[in-house]
Amino acid sequence: MILVIDALNKHRFPSVLDEMFLLRGRVFGDRLGWEVSVEDGRERDHFDDLDPVYVIGLDDEGNVISCVRALQTTGPHMLSDVFSDILDGEPPIRSATIWESTRFCVDTKRLGRGRDRHSLAYATSELMLGSLEYAQQSGITDIITVIDPVMDRVLKRSDNAPYDYVGKVADMGKVPALAALLDCTDERIARLRAFSGIEDNVFLTEEEALALPAVERALAPKSDLECYCDEQIAAATTEEERNAALRLKAALAEQIRSRTDVGA
Repeated sequence: MILVIDALNKHRFPSVLDEMFLLRGRVFGDRLGWEVSVEDGRERDHFDDLDPVYVIGLDDEGNVISCVRALQTTGPHMLSDVFSDILDGEPPIRSATIWESTRFCVDTKRLGRGRDRHSLAYATSELMLGSLEYAQQSGITDIITVIDPVMDRVLKRSDNAPYDYVGKVADMGKVPALAALLDCTDERIARLRAFSGIEDNVFLTEEEALALPAVERALAPKSDLECYCDEQIAAATTEEERNAALRLKAALAEQIRSRTDVGA
């Protein structure tokens, strides 16, 4: 299930955004080893301050299982300002109808194998569909995306191969990166739907997303003990103090989840 978060509705989904940044930290900071800024487990950069669009995949409970970020190429974006080595001297693309897609990632630990709704393959295809259909509905004709060779192969295997590439392959941490172009056409979307077997609408409304258990719990008012834990985390002066406060908060969260499960 896909939720789109932008400047207009981000205030309604702080917990979803926080979980998204945590997923990005695990993928780009830990697993891929990209040169990114990770603080308290969350990966974010100054492009996240520009009110980008986030296309986010949620599971049946409302947990974040995938995400991707979209930025206009008419302003600052990663290919022009960070990954300029990929351009190899070419000028960056600037167009109101071409948007940049970056930070595409899927939670490989939460998802299983196979092709059912709880699989890595399904979540990946669903996120691709959400990105393409959101773009098409918004008047975007093409997406330029910075990916690694593994993601390039994933795109090709899912009948969603780039129609062209920009610049050259450049080293970006543990893996190389390249810039690929995807058109947001009915034909591409139809091919991806046929490959994945996804026929239904993939998008959640805001109200549907807010009603999901994990999202609903996160928006519930904090107890005095939860507020105390957050204060202790913020006030910690040593790693030992911080870890102790985090363990206490995790134990409290587990206790709350257990009570919720029993009540359900």
